[in-house]
Amino acid sequence: MLEGIKAFIFDLDGTLVDSMWMWKAIDIEYLGRYGYECPDDLQKVIEGMSFSETAVYFKERFQIPDSLDEIKAAWTEMSIDKYRYEVPLKPGAKEFLDYAREHGIVCGIATSNGREMVDAVLTSTGIKDYFQVVTTACEVKEGKPSPDIYLKVAADLGVEPGRCLVFEDVPAGILAGKRAGMKVCAVADEFSEHMREEKMALADYDIEDYLELFERETAVSD
Repeated sequence: MLEGIKAFIFDLDGTLVDSMWMWKAIDIEYLGRYGYECPDDLQKVIEGMSFSETAVYFKERFQIPDSLDEIKAAWTEMSIDKYRYEVPLKPGAKEFLDYAREHGIVCGIATSNGREMVDAVLTSTGIKDYFQVVTTACEVKEGKPSPDIYLKVAADLGVEPGRCLVFEDVPAGILAGKRAGMKVCAVADEFSEHMREEKMALADYDIEDYLELFERETAVSD
């Protein structure tokens, strides 16, 4: 799985950190302010969209009267404390990042999230220094499933796409990595469990958690 790989590129929510529960709760609370119930299809529709693209979608679909900046500011305010104090790393993530550092594999993050929230969770979980590049989808032309963000992270890392391994938890992100010409590993997450078969069909590999992968690769090295 790791043969010839020079870079790991990670999605954030649901992949490195256990945070998808938080976003569903925020969507329910936020839409409730305007008298809407959270539609069943919402999470699937916005899957992979950048923070800015999601704000545009909410404004248009639900006729939110606030500006795009006000919508994003509200989401940031609602999420920031949760990111700092309630969102944990996925099992084995820290050990796997240590493995990457010890083996000279560079690491990047390609997330649809906003910069302030990304900085908050990377700092609170103590993993910020493991990443040479952190890119949000607002910095590229199109969000996932477009390959733009993964191609940018690879270029900034100085690694050819074919030598990058992507870790993702949802189909749109897996497609983005594949369209960038990279190998993709699907990471299990409770939020996307109902999409498990679709994820496995799209990805090159799949894991339950990083502890499984860390132990496997350590055993191979030994």
